[in-house]
Amino acid sequence: MPDVKTTRRYDASRRQEQAARTRQAILETARRRLLQDGYAATTVARIADEAGTSVETVYKAFGGKSGIVRALWEQGLAGSGPIPAPQRSDALSSTAVDPVRVLRGWGQFTAELAPQSAPVMLLVRAAAARDHDMATLHAEAEAQRRTRMRHNARRLQQRGWLRPGITLSQAADILWTYSSAELYDLLVIKSGWPASRYGQFIGDALIAALLP
Repeated sequence: MPDVKTTRRYDASRRQEQAARTRQAILETARRRLLQDGYAATTVARIADEAGTSVETVYKAFGGKSGIVRALWEQGLAGSGPIPAPQRSDALSSTAVDPVRVLRGWGQFTAELAPQSAPVMLLVRAAAARDHDMATLHAEAEAQRRTRMRHNARRLQQRGWLRPGITLSQAADILWTYSSAELYDLLVIKSGWPASRYGQFIGDALIAALLP
């Protein structure tokens, strides 16, 4: 009996690892295809074929093409590393004693997240005009980003770091603007800035706009 149980645990672990690899292969393939061909022209069948899996597997994992895009968006927001970026951001803003360090840190987070998340959001925005699922995702993503930036602005206000005369709403608007995919599109995609320069620019701009 112990041998049987050990084998079952081992087999379950192998299946989970394989499922994770397949999921990541689907996401990587979908991202490449979606950003190259656009949302409407990209099919689940082509994603499955290039990822080396079946259409059924793709649907089981993501529920369809819109589910894949949602997963890409969520993956981009989490950033790299074992701790999601929002948690790391909150830890920085709650423990740091220097507001300059916080805003430069937020610029660095932008440089980490934007290369993954911004192109996906630009894709979603372009597809939203003709696809209901993408319109829903776009509205949800923008609302979530607005909420997040207001949360960050409140952190600055609570710690007494905002320049006198700047309201919570104004600070949230500034953070909202500098975290936009549209700004990434202008400076990185269209103007060719490296992500590191973009992140430094965001940090410098937030310091100039928000701090005394």
